[in-house]
Amino acid sequence: MSTEYDLTSLFSDDYDSRRPESVDDESRPDPDGPFVFAFHAVDEHLGPDQRWSTWLDVERGSRGPDPRPDWVVTEQAAIDTELGVLKTGKEADVFLLERAVEAIGDNPAKSSLLAAKRYRTEEHRSFHRSTAYVEGRRTRNSRDSRAMAKKTAHGRSVAAGQWAYAEWDALNRLWKAGVPVPYPVQVDGTELLMEFIDDGEGGAAPRLAQVRPPKDLLGSYFEQVRDGMRELARAGLAHGDLSPYNVLAQGDRIVMIDLPQVVDVVGNPKGMDFLLRDCRNMAAWFTNRGLEIDEQELFADLLTMVF
Repeated sequence: MSTEYDLTSLFSDDYDSRRPESVDDESRPDPDGPFVFAFHAVDEHLGPDQRWSTWLDVERGSRGPDPRPDWVVTEQAAIDTELGVLKTGKEADVFLLERAVEAIGDNPAKSSLLAAKRYRTEEHRSFHRSTAYVEGRRTRNSRDSRAMAKKTAHGRSVAAGQWAYAEWDALNRLWKAGVPVPYPVQVDGTELLMEFIDDGEGGAAPRLAQVRPPKDLLGSYFEQVRDGMRELARAGLAHGDLSPYNVLAQGDRIVMIDLPQVVDVVGNPKGMDFLLRDCRNMAAWFTNRGLEIDEQELFADLLTMVF
């Protein structure tokens, strides 16, 4: 809606007598002409599944790394609309979110689909392997550490937030290192927003366990998985829970997901065990699909990247 306001009446009758004589008449607007101000009303009513974008609500360090992809919507006037559930899990649920802004003046409309991963507090999740994964990690805030140990409401919230920030840190580090992971858009408390990996037809990309690729594509998938594992190992890390269920097949490329439990291969007492299990899981899947992969050879290859 556009409304025009005529502000001519705001100029007093003796305007000409008070204006500076040093100003060239030809350079001034005609005071007798109307001044038009265009006002565009914004509908601030949001639906039950909508909210204003939280992009500017989070700290600078909680927004995605540079170079930022063009599809990331950063406008303050953007609206987040929840479109449904993508996945329910033991420690978190993943929702499909659209972040969009309407055209304003010369700025075109813009939108993108995001995966919103929301971690549950301890009383609502069943991630029983948490202790093994977090060995070697430290909580900086001593108050938070005590609250987590006592399992208070604050402690449970801190624990859930720690998993969100652990995955956020891993995604940032790995995306910048060239590992095929979703681009991390932002993190806010227990909610992590990241790139939605689609299937090219509007749906979610299938998990590797759900596809039956031809032999040439199967070989390409393995090379990509191994390259991703190598980059992880080069950073001294193991996925910790890598399997065909935590790898997406997006056309000809693969994308690793579910990274809150990334472990330090050396710093975690069970780091080597996690790395070997990742190798075993992936080698078994590719071997069952007809591509002979030796888990020990893969493990040895990755160790050369760690040390």
